[in-house]
Amino acid sequence: MKAVITPIANEYENEAANLIINIQQKEFNVPITLEDQPDLFNIQNFYYASGGGFWGAFIDDQLVGTIALIKFEKHKAAIRKMFVKKEFRGKEFSIAQKLLETLIEYCRENQIDDLYLGTITKLEAALRFYEKNNFIRIEKQTLPKDFPVMAPDNVFCHLNIKN
Repeated sequence: MKAVITPIANEYENEAANLIINIQQKEFNVPITLEDQPDLFNIQNFYYASGGGFWGAFIDDQLVGTIALIKFEKHKAAIRKMFVKKEFRGKEFSIAQKLLETLIEYCRENQIDDLYLGTITKLEAALRFYEKNNFIRIEKQTLPKDFPVMAPDNVFCHLNIKN
């Protein structure tokens, strides 16, 4: 089974929201609700309008993963909504890797040189994944002033794409 990575927009908002909220709440007990994430019901305006994007990973036409990009300065952007269904994680499918590579390629093509992200300490596998992909942990106070911080986030990372 090969994953197909493709840009998605509002027509997938319910599928994306279900995938994301199930992982956040049921799997990791993150104290966040759909109401805390209105961006999921306005993908077009929230992500694409500023020069970012939103991608889905599909296996047999089923949405199994997402990743999104918010461009918040001319050459800076934030990764958001990086989620892969539990049964499709790991090296066998490499969905997270393919999603991240798609996003980084988009950044290169669109002169986005710096990628940032926020996450939470309990998502240890995600942090290891980002560090394997050359992200470095940074202190919250060193984030660019326009970085869109999410309330639960307590770990922040940066990747310079130019280097």
